[in-house]
Amino acid sequence: MMKTLFQTLAAAALLGLAGQAGAQQAGYRTLTVPGDAPISVALFYPTAATARALPMGPWQPVVAPGAPAGQAPLKGLVLISHGTGGSEVGHHNLATRLARDGYLVAALRHPGDNWQDRSMITSGHYFGERPRQVSRVLDALLASPEWGSRIPAERIGAVGHSAGGYTVLALAGAEAEPARAAKHCATVQDDPGFCSLAKGSPAGAATPTASGKGVAPDALRVSVPDRRIRAVVALAPMAVVFTPESLAAITVPVRVIVAERDVVLVGKYHGGHVVAHLPRAQASTAAGAGHFAFMAQPSMPLPSDAGDAAANPPGFDRVAYQPQLENQVAEFFARQWR
Repeated sequence: MMKTLFQTLAAAALLGLAGQAGAQQAGYRTLTVPGDAPISVALFYPTAATARALPMGPWQPVVAPGAPAGQAPLKGLVLISHGTGGSEVGHHNLATRLARDGYLVAALRHPGDNWQDRSMITSGHYFGERPRQVSRVLDALLASPEWGSRIPAERIGAVGHSAGGYTVLALAGAEAEPARAAKHCATVQDDPGFCSLAKGSPAGAATPTASGKGVAPDALRVSVPDRRIRAVVALAPMAVVFTPESLAAITVPVRVIVAERDVVLVGKYHGGHVVAHLPRAQASTAAGAGHFAFMAQPSMPLPSDAGDAAANPPGFDRVAYQPQLENQVAEFFARQWR
């Protein structure tokens, strides 16, 4: 009897090891989309190769660098747009989770609005150019000999955090009226994080006239939809600049998650603005979370104009929250594409 028990346990252990060996992991490669402002892209994709923690400055994504892509059909493509001053690996936890689930994930570094270069902030093209950069990445992937034929055209989604939340909502069809930012900050006192960031930017300085003369290119109305994107997730989005009627006209599924203790983009003015005018949007609040809860936890302080991206409100455990976020996003896309 003891021999049988040991044999059973040994067999179970071998099955467990075989299951781990055959489990889908996240591969990792980089891609550069050429152009006047080349776009660096981190690609995460399903692979059977063994993943390991790969140090990248303050980040340690668990990936298999350079591994061959799995041959099973892709569930879809998800594009990730980081917040202002961010990077293509700041949401690596979410990216690797989606890759393990079977998606190709393309996280771009926005030229002119990343941790090394923020020149686009005062360019006058910010509100239009950010979404166009995502569309250029999508163009490149669909034209790629390796990936193009594998991407199901009806299963292309986008996730964005903060300014990335603005970006994906714009791609979904929301129209920006940058002057709304200045009007907002002139009438409210409890959105100081956003209003401080808006000072000196086209959003804060724009004063459109009837003729539009002397106005920055993005100062009146910005419409840059990409109809190829069929579902979006906006995390603590910068959204006060969107017109109510354009939000109401969005037809693709939208998931909005705001942070309860966000002092950078106060939820009621941004994510709440989206939900108020797009009642079909699925919305929730991350309890106790700060603005940066939707990013992976960095291993060191990351100072920015919006505060330390590594800091959390007292009592909030970002590492413990991340799997919950990953589940919510993965389940949202899975529901759209059953």
